[in-house]
Amino acid sequence: MTASQYRPVAKAMLDFIEQSPTPWHAVASTCARLQQAGFTRLLETDSWQLQTHGRYFVTRQDASVIAFIVGEKTEQHGLRIIGAHTDSPGMRVKTSGAQENGGYLRLNCEVYGGPILATFTDRDLALAGRLLIRDSTSKDGVRSMLYNSTRAVVRMPNLPIHLNRNVNDDGLKVHKHRDLNLLLSALQQALPARDAFSHWLCQEPGIDRSDLLGFELLPYDAQPGAFFGVDDEFIAVRQLDNLASCHAALEALLNSKAGKATQMIALFDHEEVGSTSYTGADGSFLQDVIERICAIESTARDSYRRSLANSWLLSADMAHAWHPSHNDCYDGLHHLKVNQGVALKINSSQRYATDGYGEALFTQLAEKASVPSQKYVHRADLSCGSTIGPLSASRIGIRTLDVGVPMWAMHSARESGGADDQFHYVKFMEAFLQH
Repeated sequence: MTASQYRPVAKAMLDFIEQSPTPWHAVASTCARLQQAGFTRLLETDSWQLQTHGRYFVTRQDASVIAFIVGEKTEQHGLRIIGAHTDSPGMRVKTSGAQENGGYLRLNCEVYGGPILATFTDRDLALAGRLLIRDSTSKDGVRSMLYNSTRAVVRMPNLPIHLNRNVNDDGLKVHKHRDLNLLLSALQQALPARDAFSHWLCQEPGIDRSDLLGFELLPYDAQPGAFFGVDDEFIAVRQLDNLASCHAALEALLNSKAGKATQMIALFDHEEVGSTSYTGADGSFLQDVIERICAIESTARDSYRRSLANSWLLSADMAHAWHPSHNDCYDGLHHLKVNQGVALKINSSQRYATDGYGEALFTQLAEKASVPSQKYVHRADLSCGSTIGPLSASRIGIRTLDVGVPMWAMHSARESGGADDQFHYVKFMEAFLQH
């Protein structure tokens, strides 16, 4: 297969990211694809009736989704689970919405996760998330509505160099309280800032301001993803970490044929802030779903534990690509190159969950899928990040390996990577689900 034939998969990934500026949009995009492919939506509040080789999905709080194809005998053949996360580091709008300063309405934000804040300056930033609306017809009296401005509405402008002479020597420093009030508009209405913001927010979707009960919003880079390089061999886009993994997992499941093992993808919120939440990987969502599948299949008390003992979890999260200007930041024997395949991530302190058996499985799967592969070990004197892999492995007791594809500028407002690797990622995941 030539490099140009890999590009449609990368383009499909860029389109998925364009439709998914927030965890709630990512889950909505995923659910739409699943329903188009014939998957049946389940509700946690309902009693489930599952059929062998049936295709199902369930969401939690609109921010996490688990989809699966029921195997012939989960207790005997286990599950093949791909785990990823729907959130990305950046900023979140505080509950006040906005504040007034010198005649300007400024969006009041706080840090979410570990973004490179300087990369959000002087960028066209759109606003997206969900609005919680009063609705007497719903069970809880509340309805969730997706919101996306799509166009740039906020900005974090820099000082001119004339007022910050040392910026190129000392680096741009963004104050987490003072500077995260983003420029939204000139305040022209005789309303308090909070009321002016909610009035503007409700205007486009046509909501009565008195029915707005709450919101969860975030600013994001409004520039669409793109190919770059002489041969379009690279990609640049927001939230590559970790929506590229979500897209690859979804594609792999949609392409998969039902088999002996139950095949599953689990896309969680809140990984960037520790996963300890109702919708995070350290919560009960995955465990609850697996337990329900096992209880339907078998009345044996140990069915759930036997199923897990026969299972594997693939923790899918992006990896650090070797940077040609910063060779000193990498272990020379274990660094990654973009467009050179899927990466296995290994850390002896269990920041990644891969062990020797996981490494052996990785090698076998790469061979089966006929995709290039590489292995990553972090430089020993630098702090290593982590994934949902160790959390899930320890919480539910399941064999786990950590994989990803290499990228540059992880946690930047606009990240970049190789245009060929998404194809390899999908093929590797397909092989994992079928093994």
